[in-house]
Amino acid sequence: MEWIRKQCEGRQQIEDTVRHHIPFLEFPLLRETNMVIHGFTTRMGGVSEGIFSSMNLSFTRGDDPKRVQKNYELAAEALGVSPERIVCSDQTHTTNVRHVTAKDCGKGLYRKKDYSDVDGMITDEPGLVLAAFFADCVPLFFVDPEKRAVGLAHSGWRGTAGKMGLCMVSAMEQAFSSRPEDIRAAIGPSICVDCYEVSEDVIQEFEKRFDKKTMEEICISKENGKYQLDLWKANRAVLLEAGVLPEHIAVTDICTCCNPKKLFSHRASHGQRGNLAAFLSICGQHSDYR
Repeated sequence: MEWIRKQCEGRQQIEDTVRHHIPFLEFPLLRETNMVIHGFTTRMGGVSEGIFSSMNLSFTRGDDPKRVQKNYELAAEALGVSPERIVCSDQTHTTNVRHVTAKDCGKGLYRKKDYSDVDGMITDEPGLVLAAFFADCVPLFFVDPEKRAVGLAHSGWRGTAGKMGLCMVSAMEQAFSSRPEDIRAAIGPSICVDCYEVSEDVIQEFEKRFDKKTMEEICISKENGKYQLDLWKANRAVLLEAGVLPEHIAVTDICTCCNPKKLFSHRASHGQRGNLAAFLSICGQHSDYR
């Protein structure tokens, strides 16, 4: 598959693959742990139509719910996981992290969620499938091969300013005794610095939490009073601050906004779109990853 790729700092390996006719993007860094199933969907391979075509995984954008559920089932089959064991986030641009268990299976897909304001999820239970949703915001994947624990987070500009990556690492430390230096982390497909213009109020929120040197690296001032913000560099800086080793961080080079025919992008579509999904699960019972 041909992609428009960008320059970025750090290990840039992200690959496309096709499973049961469904395209996914995945990170060799995570695959090499031999303990997780993971994938980031594209727009292709589903049954949705119109602005949602075709692999839309959002029930809240106006798509036919039956088509969305079918898309989940297709994606789950392709990944070799059970759709009944998917657990969905409840994203509201927070830095809240939920420790999910088997009791949460199916929530957001077959069962009503009994939680809200959850942008990050962690688990150490094999076969449980974490799912989060994107259309320009940053997916963050976390894998601890020593404690056999994982985490998945949604980090838009608010989450990045709030250092969601640090919150996730801290949550894994507390829940599983994970050591930051053991964690493998990946920054997934999202909007690039060239496409992401923001106003001064956004930059002011970053200045509250990031030092001057980092601010110089992640934002570019423009003559019109706006700024170009680099969420990839910002999230990488947060992960390094959290203690994740540089060699254990993979950074995407695929921008959602630069590839609107293959990926949903809120900016490129002016809000007329569906959602992509990131999936992450520990191999084991209830999975047959190949």
